[in-house]
Amino acid sequence: MISGIELGNFMDMVGNDIRELLDSEAARINNPGFIEKDPVQFPRRFEKIQDIEIVSFLAANLAWGNRKMICRDIEKMLSLMDNEPYQYMMEKGYEDLEPRLNIHRTFFAEHLQHFLRGFRKIYKDFGSLDNFAHSNNIGEEAAPAWKLVELINEIMLRENGGPSSRCLPLNLKQSALKRVNMALRWLVRDDGIVDLGVWNSIPKSKLYIPLDVHVGNVSRELGLLTRKANDRKSVEELTRVLRQLRPDDPAVYDFALFGIGVGE
Repeated sequence: MISGIELGNFMDMVGNDIRELLDSEAARINNPGFIEKDPVQFPRRFEKIQDIEIVSFLAANLAWGNRKMICRDIEKMLSLMDNEPYQYMMEKGYEDLEPRLNIHRTFFAEHLQHFLRGFRKIYKDFGSLDNFAHSNNIGEEAAPAWKLVELINEIMLRENGGPSSRCLPLNLKQSALKRVNMALRWLVRDDGIVDLGVWNSIPKSKLYIPLDVHVGNVSRELGLLTRKANDRKSVEELTRVLRQLRPDDPAVYDFALFGIGVGE
C-alpha cells in the first residue's frame, strides 16, 4: 500500500506528469557525459570481468561524501593496487599495506585488506562474483542484493576471523544497502550508456533503487515514498512503486531521482 492506495492504481494517483518528469530526468542524466564525474568511471576502465567486479564493489563502497573527493580517493586506492586489482588481490599484495593507511574518510587499508581477503576466496572457488551469484541462485531471490551480501559477509567473516562493518553492512534487516545496490546497477543494467551490464546472474527487473538522503527526500516530495527512514523497508517501498512504471528496469529511475535538484 502507498498512502492507502493499491500499487496497481499508482498511475491514477500520481498522473502522467510525475512519470514524464522521471523519464525526462532519467534520460538527461543517463548519458555518456555523466561518466567522467561519477565513480562509475572506474570499473569502466577495465575489460576483464574480475577487475570490473572488484572495482565496482570497492568504488561503490567508497562512494559517500563529496563526489570529487570520492573520485580522488578511488584513484588513490587503485594506484595502491597498481591499477591491476584482480592480479593484486590474487597475489595478496594487500598484505603489504600499513593497516592504518587512510584511503577514504573512515575507510583504511585494514578495511581494504578485510575486503580483499574475502573476495580472494570467492574468486579462487568460483572464478568471478557473477559465477558466485549464479551458483547460489541469487537471481531467484526476491531481494538479491541482501542475499548476496549475506553470503559474502559469511566468507569475509571466515577469512578474516571476525566482521567489519566498514566493508559491507552487517545489519541486513535494516540496511538500505545503498552502495551495494549502486554497484549492482552498474554491473547488471545493460542499456549500454552509463552502466556496464556485464552480469547475467541477476535480472535488471530485480534491482533495487540505491537509496540515500537526497533520493529519499526527492521521492517523498514526489509522493513516491511515504516512510521517513532511509532504510530497507523504504527501499522496498520505493522500488515497488517504480516497478509499476518500469517493471523491466526500475533502477533506471535512480538517474532521475539523483538528478532532480542536483543537475549534472
